[in-house]
Amino acid sequence: MHTVAVLALDSVIPFDLSTPIEVFGRTRLPGGRAGYRVRICAAAPRVDAGLFTLQAPWGLDGLADADTIIVPGVADVSRPVPDAVLDALRAAAGDGTRIASICVGTFTLAAAGLLTGLRATTHWAAAGQLADAYPDIDVDPDVLYVDNGQILTSAGAAAGLDLCLHLIRRDYGSAVAADAARLSVMPLEREGGQAQFIVAEQPPTPRGSALEPLLRWLEENAGRELTLEDIATRAGMSSRTLLRRFREQTGSTPLQWLHRARVRQAQHLLETTGHSVERIAVQVGFGSPTAFRDRFKRVAGVSPQAYRKAFR
Repeated sequence: MHTVAVLALDSVIPFDLSTPIEVFGRTRLPGGRAGYRVRICAAAPRVDAGLFTLQAPWGLDGLADADTIIVPGVADVSRPVPDAVLDALRAAAGDGTRIASICVGTFTLAAAGLLTGLRATTHWAAAGQLADAYPDIDVDPDVLYVDNGQILTSAGAAAGLDLCLHLIRRDYGSAVAADAARLSVMPLEREGGQAQFIVAEQPPTPRGSALEPLLRWLEENAGRELTLEDIATRAGMSSRTLLRRFREQTGSTPLQWLHRARVRQAQHLLETTGHSVERIAVQVGFGSPTAFRDRFKRVAGVSPQAYRKAFR
């Protein structure tokens, strides 16, 4: 039987904490035997979880002989992690213990230095903050979880469920993991990553930029079939000058910016109308449904039909 230690810190996010307790605690092997022994560990006997106070039966010594440590997210990622917790995580990692984080629990692993030089993910809304604070981590905001072998990270709270099922499959195989998924009323694997949950925002443009009027015009005319030459003429520049200034101020090209504007409009139409994908492709300015499907999946991570099914 595997031992899973769930680390509870002050301001722990309740859903992040309960997910591994529920999923691992209810996992059964053929014959009905429990697959995991779950324990809650903390630096102090009482943990302030915001909505409630938690009595932790195990101290940090409970991490030492665990097979897996799960680190849930906390409400305030800027709050310093106690040195004793960081030392315990480093010691466990040094002993080869598997360590996984849920949501912004990635920040705790980063603070312990366990993600240096590794690819990792976290909730998409905090991905930029993680990348800025820890430039030596390869932050991927588009996936549900990242498995580096010993160290794993997941995106939002629901992605923590995906990660737990992935760990069960690693430990006991697909059949046991599929049973755990059915108990959780979710598929064993979800299509796409967390990119589908992100509105296709444009790169920020410096305030007062000379491109602001052009960007407003592009947004208003995204449904038209525009070429680079059309956009350059509107801007009163040569195509070469426009490309250079656009890259300097937005980090993308005019056509890349335009495609993201079209995808954002398509997301709205898929969520709020019953229009066919072919009709939406025309409405938002793509030359063909095939080109629309390809661009939409590149930006959102799933097909237009899968996006509509999930969000309408």
